Amino acid sequence: MIVIGIDPHKSSHTATAIDPATNTDLGSIRIDATVAGYKAMIAWAKAWPERKWALENAEGLGHHLAQWLLVLGEVVLDVPTTATARVRQLSRGGRRKNDRIDAAAAACVAVLQGDARPVDPEGSADVLALLDERRTNLCNSRTRLVNQLHALLRQLLAGGAPTSLTATAASSVLRGFRARSEIDRIRVGLCRDLIADIGRLDDRLTDNGKQMTRALDEHGTSLRGVDGIGPVSAARLIGRTGRASRFATAAAFANYNGTAPVQVASADSNRHRLSRYGDRQLNSALHTIAMVQIRMPASAGRAYYDKKVAEGKSPRAARRSLKRHLSDHVWRIMIADEKRSHRQRAKEPASAA
Repeated sequence: MIVIGIDPHKSSHTATAIDPATNTDLGSIRIDATVAGYKAMIAWAKAWPERKWALENAEGLGHHLAQWLLVLGEVVLDVPTTATARVRQLSRGGRRKNDRIDAAAAACVAVLQGDARPVDPEGSADVLALLDERRTNLCNSRTRLVNQLHALLRQLLAGGAPTSLTATAASSVLRGFRARSEIDRIRVGLCRDLIADIGRLDDRLTDNGKQMTRALDEHGTSLRGVDGIGPVSAARLIGRTGRASRFATAAAFANYNGTAPVQVASADSNRHRLSRYGDRQLNSALHTIAMVQIRMPASAGRAYYDKKVAEGKSPRAARRSLKRHLSDHVWRIMIADEKRSHRQRAKEPASAA
């Protein structure tokens, strides 16, 4: 099995073929990042019928090429840039860097180091990730517009408008105002423009929520059965996690999302501190779920929180324990959903036959 390492760039890609048995460079090709270039690379690679591809940063600049190769039935591995940098640093020549060296390093890492992971075809989890990113951008835009509207209303009205401001509430506030100067008329006009923009964003957020619900139904997740997890939280958890089975254990997932505590560097201390690493978006989602469950007296999360407080933990430490507990619970649910999805796909050909 020949391994073809690829160093992707925005306008070009460099591929290097490596024989894993002898670690020999068998050849290299540089192509433009176009479909015609992809076809030329496949024609070049036909010299090795048994092959697999190792792309550096397959979720970044190599994303389009990786998905194109998967459609053709090729085996594609994702190699992190940190792993190729480590191979480069330890190899002969020190820290030399060029496209051919990077491509060969990606192949070597995939074969010898075990740092590569298989690339999966895009599916419902990728749809949820796109919808979650879109929702985040819409919410940020809406917050900025609402802040601008608040600033203008403070200049028009004594005390301004209520903190929780909607397009409808702002319109009713302006309805009773009479501008007495040219500058106030300009402010009123700007307020009406901002109200219209906020209304349009609200409509898009509503549509985004409906798309999330449909995508979650297609994904077939059980996460929404957990207290505190609605469509938005479930979409973020799935979209940011991707394939849950890529984490070997619940502890690995907790380390990835930043809920695993870090031991204080002391020989005789059992104290731990909050991890500042990990996916902060996932961490934020788990924090929101934990806070919602704490405020629900009948929830399992509140019972767990009360148990930790009774054991002598501070409220803050109890919340952190609950977040870690929820991380483990969410990982187990996503693993179960993934296994159920695999079983259903396995039955489809038999039922079709």
